[in-house]
Amino acid sequence: MIAMMAFVKLARVSNLPTIWSNVIAAWVLAGGVSPSSLAVILVAMSSLYTGGMILNDVFDREIDARERPERPLPSGAVAPQMAIAAGGGFLFAGVLLLSRFGIESTIAAVALAGCILIYDAWHKGNPASPLVMGMCRALVYVGTALAAGSILSAPILGAALALLLYVVALTYLAKRNAAPIGLLIAAIALLDAAVAIGAGHPVAAAICVGCFGLTLALQRAVPGT
Repeated sequence: MIAMMAFVKLARVSNLPTIWSNVIAAWVLAGGVSPSSLAVILVAMSSLYTGGMILNDVFDREIDARERPERPLPSGAVAPQMAIAAGGGFLFAGVLLLSRFGIESTIAAVALAGCILIYDAWHKGNPASPLVMGMCRALVYVGTALAAGSILSAPILGAALALLLYVVALTYLAKRNAAPIGLLIAAIALLDAAVAIGAGHPVAAAICVGCFGLTLALQRAVPGT
């Protein structure tokens, strides 16, 4: 049970609902109609996110040992080898799941995994890291749309760009501890809700708003920063 909670903290699972809202908003923009395919994409993107969060701590473990020794890796709650295996496994699983939808979604999945690894390995001291993080979120939209069989239409690209810019600003503020970052992360789901409303899908928008509330609730137990 203790090991499981350590992994939950390592993966920052409290932010996962914002990934789900990303997928739902992109799905409705793409005109997706298959619930089973949507379920696979949700699992795939969740897996990519989880792998990225775990590997983020792997790369940061020496810094965390000095600045945040209570984190699962420096505290010894999770072994580095286990974290590397889990993080890599989640990334691979996410790419594998998206590859079932064709070559274009496979390329998007590989690009997303690549951006995740670039951010994880080189976000400290990298002035371009907010842009890389923004690209990670934008590629969730792109990958979802392509997996849904859609072309990258202007509405999809516009929404992906809006998300990118929001996350760039959020990441910039987070690096300077200049705002309530947990709240701003949760508000990603509200951006997705606006996208769904604009696409004429109030039910999807309501689900995205629910993801906002769920993120805030989960952050009380597992900080999402």
